[in-house]
Amino acid sequence: MLHGRYTAVTHPRIFPATMDTMTNLVSSLSVQARTWRWPQVGLNLLILTLWLWLYLPIFSYLHIIFRREDFRLNQIVLVAVLALIGLQMRRGDVRPQPDAAPVFRRLPLVLVLGGSVAYLLVERFLDVNTVAASLFAFASYGLLGLWLSPERWRKGLPVVLLLIGVLPFGEHLQTFVGYPMRILTAELVRQGLTAVGVHSIGVDTILIFENGVSQVDLPCSGVKSLWTGMLFLLAATWVEARPLNRRWFLVLLLFIPLLFIANFARVAILVLVGQVMGWTLLAEMLHVPLGVLGFVVVCGTAVLLLRSGDGEIQRLPDLPISPSSRWPSPHLSFFLIAAILIMILLYAPRPQTSVTGMPPTWEFPAALHVEPLPLKPEETEWLLIDGASGVERFSFQRGDISGNMILITSKTWRAHHRPERCFEVYGLTLESSLPHLVSADFPLRFVTLGAEKQRPLYAATYWFQSANRTTDDYGARIWADLALEREPWVLVSILFDGPINPQDDDARQLYLALHEAVNNYLK
Repeated sequence: MLHGRYTAVTHPRIFPATMDTMTNLVSSLSVQARTWRWPQVGLNLLILTLWLWLYLPIFSYLHIIFRREDFRLNQIVLVAVLALIGLQMRRGDVRPQPDAAPVFRRLPLVLVLGGSVAYLLVERFLDVNTVAASLFAFASYGLLGLWLSPERWRKGLPVVLLLIGVLPFGEHLQTFVGYPMRILTAELVRQGLTAVGVHSIGVDTILIFENGVSQVDLPCSGVKSLWTGMLFLLAATWVEARPLNRRWFLVLLLFIPLLFIANFARVAILVLVGQVMGWTLLAEMLHVPLGVLGFVVVCGTAVLLLRSGDGEIQRLPDLPISPSSRWPSPHLSFFLIAAILIMILLYAPRPQTSVTGMPPTWEFPAALHVEPLPLKPEETEWLLIDGASGVERFSFQRGDISGNMILITSKTWRAHHRPERCFEVYGLTLESSLPHLVSADFPLRFVTLGAEKQRPLYAATYWFQSANRTTDDYGARIWADLALEREPWVLVSILFDGPINPQDDDARQLYLALHEAVNNYLK
């Protein structure tokens, strides 16, 4: 053995071969290192640095999403999407090339410039973080398209839509889509029950009953099924390697109504079982299985529709790039650097309101006994970070009516919210949330609440008020921020110590007194 090992090392034929192999390996590595175009690497790093600098304000918003507990579902979906991206990249053998030069391609460059200009406009005039983050994703994907082949870039579009879909659109969907969708569903269920001879069930009854037995935060129920379903459809499109062509949009146009029909069937069955037949416990047991079953059936149908086009061309060929349609790579790199620098200099966020001096003090009528009820430091900090210029909480007593109220003053809608969410966070179930008109120009929202399975119920009220307008609609409050000159608004949110009748004169006088106090505060 020793002799054989000695021979293997000193044999005149083997030793030179081993040395030649090592020499060739080192030589190839040296050549590979020398073939790296280091100036282009530097240009690419500069482009990336400037790009991140331009979109730096977005990262503070993304940090909030990844940190706050109320975005837990978004965080879980993001982890799943990133895991799917990593798996697909590993299967596709995607390897970055830091020294690759950008290549002029029309559509990616339009996304880079158009998305970035739109981002500047949104930051200056709209100030909606979700929209700005979506534009960042689209523009970044356009920038990536200057390095990717056209085929790979087009096939990766569902990934970008998936990442954008992870953003918390839920509040906006609930504001602009959720409530109208619930009203439409309840009206259709009422008409269906009327058609079969059940005439005693109204829309309000259906809404209240659905709130009582359903978990509106389930991804498979209500408006969230649209969000979750769209994410599923995009993921299936990517995994199945389907192009976003006309056929795909036809599948989408069929998919959305199917989700609505599934939700309609769920609500109809729950109302029929729980409200008409009186089997409330059975309805509570059925609402989760019904939501999941309907969602799974619709998603399975979407997958079958996507796969039904197997005979079509699925792999799109690379688009040829003629010499006249591409810029020299160094020129394109310098153009990108100059364009991003110009946009950095043009970036001007919408002026934020700053509190100068001490804010005005609240003055309440003598008939209303008010005591300060300070918030926790973390609660105040959370509201101030979102742009509130004043946050006050009080306990109050007026005759037989007592409770506590919070008054949030801000020139940005982000510091305001729909109080129903806060009530539900503290363990109160939402029984009803209905508009109530105190006077011709004073609408408010009257909310009926209750701890689960307990009585008596609680009552709550809220409205949004500026110097010239009062509304109970959170969507109207958001749209008010589109004005070139923002005005301060106050969210008045009241939680009573027990149930009240909003039609009582005592309640009406309380509303009018607080409305006048807010008017005086805003003068």
